[in-house]
Amino acid sequence: MPASSISFTKREKEGFNGKIGLSAGAGALWIKRQNYPTIRPQYQGTPKINPSLSLNYRKNKVNLFLQADDLYTKTLNKNEFVDRYYDNGDVVRQQTKRNRNTNFSNVKAGMDWAIDGSNTITVSGMYGTEKILDHGDEPFFNGSLTERQRLWQFLEDELKTTVVGSAIWQHNFHEPGRTLNVSLSSTFHREDEKYFFTNSMPEYTGIDSFKVLSDEHVTDINVDYVQPLRHGRFEGGVKFRYRYIPVNMDFKPGVHSVLDARAGGFTRYKENIPAIYGNYVYENKHFELEAGLRLEYVHLAYDVNPNHPVYKSDGYNYTQPFPNLRLAYKLTDNNKVSFFYNRRVDRPNEGDIRIFPKYDDAEIIKVGNPALRPQYTNLFELGDKTSWNKGYLFSSVYHKRMDATITRIGSTVPGSNIIYNIFQNAGKSYMTGIELVFSQQVAKWATFNLNLNGYNNIIDSFTVVNKYPVENVFSAAREDIFSGNIKLNGQFHFPKQIDAQLSAIYQAPDLIPQGKTFYRFSVDLGVKKTIQQGKGEIFVNATDVANTLRNKREIRGNGFHYLATDYNETQVIRAGYSYKF
Repeated sequence: MPASSISFTKREKEGFNGKIGLSAGAGALWIKRQNYPTIRPQYQGTPKINPSLSLNYRKNKVNLFLQADDLYTKTLNKNEFVDRYYDNGDVVRQQTKRNRNTNFSNVKAGMDWAIDGSNTITVSGMYGTEKILDHGDEPFFNGSLTERQRLWQFLEDELKTTVVGSAIWQHNFHEPGRTLNVSLSSTFHREDEKYFFTNSMPEYTGIDSFKVLSDEHVTDINVDYVQPLRHGRFEGGVKFRYRYIPVNMDFKPGVHSVLDARAGGFTRYKENIPAIYGNYVYENKHFELEAGLRLEYVHLAYDVNPNHPVYKSDGYNYTQPFPNLRLAYKLTDNNKVSFFYNRRVDRPNEGDIRIFPKYDDAEIIKVGNPALRPQYTNLFELGDKTSWNKGYLFSSVYHKRMDATITRIGSTVPGSNIIYNIFQNAGKSYMTGIELVFSQQVAKWATFNLNLNGYNNIIDSFTVVNKYPVENVFSAAREDIFSGNIKLNGQFHFPKQIDAQLSAIYQAPDLIPQGKTFYRFSVDLGVKKTIQQGKGEIFVNATDVANTLRNKREIRGNGFHYLATDYNETQVIRAGYSYKF
């Protein structure tokens, strides 16, 4: 997409214009759950400071633009309490707390050049950094919380750097609606990450560390063409993506180390994705049709350090069609029925297949899987929209089928209580449900939208093999549950140019491939006021106002089960001011 949307016909807008803003806020205003004893305090009243600047200079056929912002924030990034129960009678209670300091800085600059009435070129570049310092505490207690068995503390020092360059050529033919867009972009992203661990045991204290350097190189080429037809229009194009991600993991074990230093070394992730697509769109007074097909070829190779004790080089390739279809028929001026179908793919990213164990949790360790394959989803939906004065009701029934469902599966090693959560393809899963979307303007100053979604979630039986650190087979029987969610949104327009919005979300308990999730609920609020003859704006917004949002889940594996509840920071209040000039 172009970096900015420019109209060169309004000469009165030539010269400098822009927008400057400043927002500030605080999160974790009160504690959801107190720490276990003997660890450092969790962050509270975390500050957020975000200045921003946007500038445009337009002269004749050229527009220059600059966008810059900086965000400094402290965050209670994780505050998870886990109770683990083993079939041999062992009980472990743990807390994982991450106090995070982050500074994001981004600068984007570029140029739009309207060469003539038919051709426009946009060139832009972006440079961004993200500096992260995580201070982690993880105590482990016995079941009665009378004895601390272990304290795992760490410092994560990470710098992320991103550089993006792009160029876009848009050609408008003399025939209205006929366009050609050609774009090229190149991205470099580096993650320079260092971890320092302190493992305090009753008998000794161990010191460990590791460093990981990951460089991601991405090149994208897109050609998109739109051709108006006598009846409808045709859209088509070609896309190509190349990704190369070399990673090097250097474990530095100390005395009494718990790190698996053999699992370090290098990996090379290489991905090529050429694709072509075509889409036909037709609309008249009563009928709408959109039918398309994307044909995608993927070749992925993942080269692994040959000395890795478990994983070997792997990869996959496929040529797959991804069709989409939309049909709609207007029965009356106020009633329209529709049918939708699409097929999509969710490919595992490099982090999902990364072979290195992560030690930010010392006893529930996350590991990737080089043998992970893409997940495919087919969605069918039949809907009806009935409209009336200042409102409508959209009702639909849908069925979603997922093949090779991507998830994490936990397993243990004989003689140890450590759990290894490894990405796997957990067979087939299905969702069949009903969705209702109701919208009504109840007064000139108030509009409400209510979304009700209920569905039957089925996870078919499956068997997977966790290979790290030793082979462990996990099988699950077919399970199903009726679940759903409710979303309420209210928009309000008050006198004196004051606007407000309220959002509330409730998610019922649901299934996941190795367990279940519990209900979640939160409310967000926002108010803004236009001032200074429309040039200025002040706002206040709040997420999770009542501090009610918790992510709770239950996981069941061979010989164990655990309950995990994350009380991380979700409550944040911000206020800000912006001025257009």
